[in-house]
Amino acid sequence: MTMTSDVNFVSQKGHNRPTRSKGRPVAAATKRLLDISLTLTLLMIAAPLLIGTAVAIKTTSRGPVFFRQKRVGRYGKTFRMMKFRSMHIDAEERRAALLATSDRDGVCFKQKDDPRITRVGRFIRRFSIDELPQLFNVLTGEMSLVGPRPALPEEVAAYSPRALKRLEALPGLTGLWQVSGRADIDFDRMVEMDIAYARSKSLPLDLMLLALTFRAVVSGRGAY
Repeated sequence: MTMTSDVNFVSQKGHNRPTRSKGRPVAAATKRLLDISLTLTLLMIAAPLLIGTAVAIKTTSRGPVFFRQKRVGRYGKTFRMMKFRSMHIDAEERRAALLATSDRDGVCFKQKDDPRITRVGRFIRRFSIDELPQLFNVLTGEMSLVGPRPALPEEVAAYSPRALKRLEALPGLTGLWQVSGRADIDFDRMVEMDIAYARSKSLPLDLMLLALTFRAVVSGRGAY
């Protein structure tokens, strides 16, 4: 799906089209350089963990090691986000039946005791290991290390005009939401955090959020 059709998908629901901001080319290039250099470093350091996780998933549950899911990125452009599979292979089919039991207010579904999660899945989600394959999305330029979390198309279809403004930043692995409590943060607060980041993003802010991410991952607060 092209970027134009994706944005039209949003606007057909009666919402405003995300606005492109010109931005500063030097700042954008610096952010991209940071993404590539840190991502390559992280992949080398985390290689044993990546291999071990892949083996654990493959030997304890049926299905592929990786889970690829369509997400909405910057300006409404869709892409396939990668994760380690933490759920049973029929998770997508079972999602609709669980929507009413969400532990989180708003359009984003989250459930602490989600029955679709595997035994290995609970461990890797607790420490955000399942998110590590998104480093490859960062290398391809579909994501950044820091930015709003990419939403599902059906979630974006339910966005208010205000919430659509979070699509003005490249989606990221971590951000204000992640270091502030993750799933413990309600949807409206998440939107305001993402809009604030999109308006004030800078290299020092990205470096600070990356540093705070380590503490958030170790504490496991809001991770489920």
